[in-house]
Amino acid sequence: MRMGASYDVLSVFQGKGAILSMMQISIIIPVLNEAVIVREALLSLRALRAEGHELILVDGGSTDATCALAAPLVDRLLASAPGRARQMNAGAAVARHPLLVFLHVDTRIPFDLPAILHEAIGSEPGWGRFDVRLSGSHPFLRVVESLMNLRSRLTGIATGDQAIFCTRDLFLRVGGFPEIALMEDIAISSLLRRLSAPLCLRWQVIASSRRWEERGILRTVLKMWGLRLLYFLGVSPAALARLYRG
Repeated sequence: MRMGASYDVLSVFQGKGAILSMMQISIIIPVLNEAVIVREALLSLRALRAEGHELILVDGGSTDATCALAAPLVDRLLASAPGRARQMNAGAAVARHPLLVFLHVDTRIPFDLPAILHEAIGSEPGWGRFDVRLSGSHPFLRVVESLMNLRSRLTGIATGDQAIFCTRDLFLRVGGFPEIALMEDIAISSLLRRLSAPLCLRWQVIASSRRWEERGILRTVLKMWGLRLLYFLGVSPAALARLYRG
């Protein structure tokens, strides 16, 4: 399946029982002080867990109730040094299944994930991401999400909000996420696309718009574009992380 291609809905869902037995998934979720939303997030994935898919939550040193709330709702609860790249690599290192999905705790999956991924990937090594829809209702968010999806489709670069997925063997071939302070999603996309073109799936995951709404939509967009430009110009991820937090 070519990058950006869409799928016939009926063909995806036919033979679902066979699909689930063939395509087991490990979902890896990095968290840090997410007690407010972690239970809701994990409950939204409980059907996948009931089907035999694996939920791995990797905590980066939370000081709130994140771990206590998450423990009954996941298959593995790991402690890691903080940093999304480190946390996701730690989760991938213990994952049992051949397909890895890296999911932000505030991103929801409103479709049959195993069926879609089996149809998209089949038995071949591959990777990709989904289109994203932001959760808020502000009209400008529709513009932001459309630009995010278009940019990703044109560049072959995925962002963490888009629920990056990757077969384990391909993930291992690139050495996992580069353990940098920021832009780890862009870094691994650059490595993976040297081996395989990304599958840019048009199914939409729902990403929280809280970051845009709290900091200002236009301000956040300009800031993220600026940070990406500086990254491509060679500014260190550590320096970019300081700018991002500031």
